[in-house]
Amino acid sequence: MASGNPFGAESQLKTADGELSYFRLQKLIDDGIGEIETLPYSIRVLLESCLRNVDGFVVNEADVNNLANWSAESPNPVEIPFKPGRVVLQDFTGVPAVVDLAALRSAMVRLGGDPQKINPLVPCDLVIDHSVQVDEFATRFSLQHNVEKEFERNQERYQFLRWGQQALNNFSVVPPATGIVHQVNLEYLAKVVLTKDGVAYPDSLVGTDSHTTMINGLGVVGWGVGGIEAEAVMLGQPIYMLTPEVVGFKLTGGLPEGATATDLVLRIVQMLREHGVVGKFVEFYGPGLSNMSLADRATIANMAPEYGATIGFFPVDDETLNYMRRTGRTEAEVDLVDRYYKAQGLFRTDSSPEPRFTSGLQLDLSTVEVSLAGPKRPQDRIALTEMKSQWHRDLSETFGKSDPSETSVAVEYDNQNFNLEDGSVVIAAITSCTNTSNPSVMIGAGLLAKKAAEKGLTRKPWVKTSLAPGSRVVTDYLEKSGLTPYLDQLGFNLVGYGCTTCIGNSGPLPQPISKAINENDIVASAVLSGNRNFEGRISPDVRANYLASPPLVVAYALAGTTDIDLSTDPLGQDQAGNDVFLKDLWPSQAEVNAAMESSITPEMFREQYGKATEGSPEWQDINGGDGDIFAWDEKSTYVQEPPFFVDMPTTPAPISSITGARVLVSVGDSVTTDHISPAGAIKADSPAGKYLQENGVTPQNFNSYGSRRGNDRVMTRGTFANIRLSNLLAPGTTGGVTTYLPTGDQTSIYEASLKYKEAGTPLIVLAGGDYGMGSSRDWAAKGTFLLGIKAVIATSFERIHRSNLVGMGVLPLQFRDGESREELGLDGTESFDIELDDDLKPGQAIRVTATKADGTQVLFTAQCRVDTPVEVEYYRNGGILHKVLRDLAQS
Repeated sequence: MASGNPFGAESQLKTADGELSYFRLQKLIDDGIGEIETLPYSIRVLLESCLRNVDGFVVNEADVNNLANWSAESPNPVEIPFKPGRVVLQDFTGVPAVVDLAALRSAMVRLGGDPQKINPLVPCDLVIDHSVQVDEFATRFSLQHNVEKEFERNQERYQFLRWGQQALNNFSVVPPATGIVHQVNLEYLAKVVLTKDGVAYPDSLVGTDSHTTMINGLGVVGWGVGGIEAEAVMLGQPIYMLTPEVVGFKLTGGLPEGATATDLVLRIVQMLREHGVVGKFVEFYGPGLSNMSLADRATIANMAPEYGATIGFFPVDDETLNYMRRTGRTEAEVDLVDRYYKAQGLFRTDSSPEPRFTSGLQLDLSTVEVSLAGPKRPQDRIALTEMKSQWHRDLSETFGKSDPSETSVAVEYDNQNFNLEDGSVVIAAITSCTNTSNPSVMIGAGLLAKKAAEKGLTRKPWVKTSLAPGSRVVTDYLEKSGLTPYLDQLGFNLVGYGCTTCIGNSGPLPQPISKAINENDIVASAVLSGNRNFEGRISPDVRANYLASPPLVVAYALAGTTDIDLSTDPLGQDQAGNDVFLKDLWPSQAEVNAAMESSITPEMFREQYGKATEGSPEWQDINGGDGDIFAWDEKSTYVQEPPFFVDMPTTPAPISSITGARVLVSVGDSVTTDHISPAGAIKADSPAGKYLQENGVTPQNFNSYGSRRGNDRVMTRGTFANIRLSNLLAPGTTGGVTTYLPTGDQTSIYEASLKYKEAGTPLIVLAGGDYGMGSSRDWAAKGTFLLGIKAVIATSFERIHRSNLVGMGVLPLQFRDGESREELGLDGTESFDIELDDDLKPGQAIRVTATKADGTQVLFTAQCRVDTPVEVEYYRNGGILHKVLRDLAQS
């Protein structure tokens, strides 16, 4: 906390549980420091953090003054040190974070320091939610079978986490089969006001999943960072960021009958992508907020990564307090939030002054229509009425099929015969925190299933259906409302509590269906209630992926195809042979509200979360060992000590030029972290697959890339190994293939990197716009570094990936406006010299020389995207953790 209180802002707050100290923003107003009453609420939260943490070293009085005088029109591009109150991890990104902590402890011992210095200094919660896979579906044994397989596959990872649970202070684990990290965070972990040493302050956090922003719906500032940054926060470092622009999004009116929160968020994603909010804060305001449930707000906040913003923030108001009561928080907790936020001027009402914003948009909620998004990006919204015609355009323009009826293949599966065609929906999944955290759409899906089942409709036999709720509370209220039997009847049996399909854990399609798709080039479809539909993410067999509300997921399982207009075409026939249309099944808002009111109680949340950290007997039986230092096992294929800190010198070398670099990968626009570091299946003939087989792992036990992120040997081999990656250096191929330029031979990216390393040749990546968009994949940066890549030159970067590259000592360079690889005539075969010295400055212009094979030179200037002075120090040290380790070892 603060030392010195230079602004005299510390005061006392009376609460139901006694008196607490807090740092009054009103004191700044009293002293004439800034127009704080009209600052965006999100900026006020950052301001409070600076005010409370002023120490004259990490946080200075100037930081408070800069934020208090935030200019909406042109925010001062100065660096802000933000100290979040806590850290949240999920297991795919959390395991490598804990691996790094264990590696830091081992390195600390080698440097002669105390390993106990390596501990989270702020509360850190890890929720295991990304490991369950949909192996069995549409049976009453699906959950049991999938959980058994999860423990079988992930035993080594779970043993390691059990070690971390006992060895690390300030660190807790929410075991498997409890819920999705963001829903657990929303319903249980978040306190909205935190207290420490008798001081109250706003709850805030960073998380190792880009959808950490879901918590913004609760009025909590938080966003996704790479595991690398999260580890630094855990070790006491602030997040350094440039003063953000804040885009105001005014909401008016209310949703029309039939529209859902999913439809609303898809509209907002489309609008904000068109407006351009990458790297900015978005704050929602206006009278429409008073007509919006907190679950709907959280649905919108969840998808901030999809519209590109750092956060999508909703201020604390009466609905926040009501939600806390509905989800079983104590009256003392609610009282503290009520008193604190009102005392701080952070509590929104309809009569509150309208904040000042950098720019603005407005949406009348009554204009929202039922929609989907796809087939590859969340921002590509399609009105349901346009879905069939858009599918035909996508089939032709995106997938190169001129005649939608040209492919029809007879298949026999599960004692049924049917034809698979382009557009056949082979996956229909109610999945992901975005929507399974929202009771209105979950109840809506159950009501639609009930009406369909009562009319005798069934899912098509080629559809792999699944229900993966975000918490056990969802199961409770679906059962209490009497809707579970109807969902089961249509094949939406409970398969697990976790991300499943949305993270790529859709599991294998039935073999006859997979075979038919791949042997006949069928463009199969998936419809899921998730937030991500990037290429290669959902299933290696499925090319067209559409985001939709849970009720629409059920509808498409009944239809069995995306080649249908659900607004006019029947879904099927009832027992009497009459056509049944979607409008006949769609529940009214009154029906949804009545079911929610009768089936959801605060006691459900208290009961389920009262035992959230206990876990199943299988979890409790796992022994991870004890001791301060983890016992690395050379034979493990899941957890290995990464080489980042091995043989690390006590002082870093000066920054110097990169000379004679060759291009390892050259890619176009919108390359995601899924392309760079895939989370899904490992191919048997890939470098990672070969490594696993060489170490005694059979293909059926490969698990996924995501689950093996604790092993650098798998992940380095898997970097750029996405089956949909198109490397321009290897035209006509997809997957992790490149051309080894000295010989012209095509080989795997991993094997080429080894040859370059043997020759001492540094490597670079050439890329287009939005490079690194997608999830906060620390391994997209770690794998890049371990392949020997020293710099990435792109048209533009996604926020988290740019930061992660710097955090691993990889230089991000951005082409100047109007320039690109194409404009400069670079084909990737050139040799590159990048002029650097130890006096590197944030945003500096960097001279680059590209020399072609005939000796012709292309000279251009790129912008250094090492954006802040602290990032320069991270880059100089070879990475953020390297700097933290050196600092701790010397302290």
